[in-house]
Parts: sequence; C-alpha cells; structure tokens
Amino acid sequence: MSGHAPPDVVCVGESMVTFLPVRPGRLADVPAFTRAIGGAESNVACALAAAGHRVKWVGRVGRDGFGDHLVETIGAYGVDVRAVDRDPDRPTGVYFRTADDRATGAHEVAYYRAGSAASAMSPATVPYDSVADARILHLTGITAALSADCLALMRDLTAPRPGRPLVSFDVNHRPGLWRDGVGAAGVLLELARRADLVFVGADEAEALWGVGEPDTIRAMLREPAVLVVKRGGEGAVVFERRAGSFPTPPRPEPGAPPPDPRASNSPHALAAVGGPPGGAETSVPAPRVDVVAPVGAGDAFAAGFLSATLRGLDTRTRLRHGHLMAAAALTVPADLATPPRRAHADRLAALDEAAWGTLHLGPGWTGDDQEVRTP
Repeated sequence: MSGHAPPDVVCVGESMVTFLPVRPGRLADVPAFTRAIGGAESNVACALAAAGHRVKWVGRVGRDGFGDHLVETIGAYGVDVRAVDRDPDRPTGVYFRTADDRATGAHEVAYYRAGSAASAMSPATVPYDSVADARILHLTGITAALSADCLALMRDLTAPRPGRPLVSFDVNHRPGLWRDGVGAAGVLLELARRADLVFVGADEAEALWGVGEPDTIRAMLREPAVLVVKRGGEGAVVFERRAGSFPTPPRPEPGAPPPDPRASNSPHALAAVGGPPGGAETSVPAPRVDVVAPVGAGDAFAAGFLSATLRGLDTRTRLRHGHLMAAAALTVPADLATPPRRAHADRLAALDEAAWGTLHLGPGWTGDDQEVRTP
C-alpha cells in the first residue's frame, strides 16, 4: 500500500507467529514446525489487500524478531503497517497447532499470548482518530478477550459517534481466552449490538446465547443493519434491515465534513433503528470444497464479503464472494491463502443457481480459471 490515501478498511487486533507441524500427529510427537503468521484481523487485512483494497492493520507487537517477522510479512501483502506499535517490554504472541482437522476432535492449539504486546492495546494506545478515516473498521471478539484494556478499546471503537466508519464485527468466540470472571456471552452480545455489520457462526451463537437457528439469532441481534449467520458447509444467511439498505461505504472527499449518522441513508442510522427484525433475508449455499485445513476460513469469508461490499455488489454476490474466499483458505494448510483473481471470482460468483449448486473446489483452484467440477 503506497501513499497516504485513506484506507478502505482498518483492521484492529492481535497478530501472532504461527508454527505449523511438518507432519500430522500430537504436538507431543511432532518433531519440527514451519513458521507462518496468524490472527483474525491481520488475516482479513492481508486477504483484502491481496484482493486489491487499501487496508491498514493496527496492532501491537514486541520489539523482537517475531514482531519484525509479523510486520514485514503483513506489510509484504500490501497492508499499511505504519500504525503498528512496538512494545519494548512485552513479547509478540505465538502459537502452535497440529495438522489435524478440528472436526476429528484431535486438533490441538497451544497459545503463548498471555501478557503479549497486543494485550496492552487500549484507548490510549489506539486512539479513535487513528482509525476514523476508514470506510470500514473491522474488529473481532478475540480482542475483547485479551485484557481489560483491550475490552475498553473495543467499547471505545464501537461507541456511537458522528461520522463513525461502518463497523464490521466478527464475533469469533474463543472460549479458552475468556478468563477472570468476564462473561463472553454478555460482552460479545453487547459489542455485536453496537456494530453495523456482524458475522457470527450458528454454532457460536448456540454456544454463547443458546440460539442456533438464523431467525432466532436475528431476533436476538436486531440492532445491526446487516447480520451474516454462517452455517459451515450449509452456507450462510444475510439479514438486512430492509432490502438494499446497506450501501457501499462512501469514500469521504478530502476536507469534507463527516456524514451525518442521523441521515436516512446512513448505515449507522439503520443500525440504530431498533424495532422488530423484519427486513430482507438472503441465503446462499456453500460450494463443495475438498478441505485441507479449516483454520482461517471464517476470516477469509469476512474478507470476501467485505471486498464485495466495498465494490457495491448485491447481497447474494457478496455472500458468494465470501464463500469463494473461504474456499481459498480451506484448500491450503496455513491460515492465509492466495485469493482467486478478481475476474475468476467474478465469473464463479455470476454462475446461475444450478451451476453454483454443483461447484466443487479443490486445492489449487484459485489459479485455474476452469476449475468448476460437478459431483
């Protein structure tokens, strides 16, 4: 990302160095690991930058070699990393994981992030002005779980205020991160209700709030202008306040006053309407995918949906681009994948219902414009 033009998207959160095993097996048995990067918000940032958008990642890493690696690697994707803080006292977070699919129950993840540099993020270290020029501000529930200061930051960034960027929030519930008596269910519901666009998995909603059907999730989360409920291999459902009510976030002209959030066409006004959920509902099935590893698929889905939102595409097409970006992540072993070329993704997203229903994607599909298989 070059120059000083305002970003399309600012992503705020922790990124970590990831160690991937050289072969399947228990962590106790794996002899060696390869190094990669991981972190929900930086995953979204890298995927969006690779898809051609202006993106800034705001985070905090240690003044150590792992921090150098993260900043350099994320920057190499084209992400603006100038706002990343370097902490001289706290380390960069790292984690190790097995190569096994989570669905087998054998998946292991070992996090070493307690007391990390990112856990010191707060409203003082990430002032609102540092993210206010974005069209979209993307956050996740992971940050809220890292520390009391991080939770205060999340509450500050999601607070209603004039001219606020469109706030995108991925619930991203990680049960192992919630400690010290802080209830994940209440906090994540609070933050989701303050956002304009919310991503949540049906399984997450069931675990957090005891509701797993899309309609019941929408009844609980009626405040966001747009709610995306992900249903794994079954697909995803979008609920909108009303059809076509969620416009492309405008890019403000230099020197122009901030938009009035009370205006009838403001997504922020729509998010605050309240009342019964109602509105429009759009459902799109997921294509069949030969899964290599499931890690990072949710972040990729969010990136695909946000990319299509920035381009002003219709709701069904936004969902399809989310599924395609997720399929790119599902067919590689690491958290991050090379997204399909835009023309390739656009052609697949434009398939008729019958062709979309028989789409079958396997490893390497993002580099092959002809990769459309039927069962």
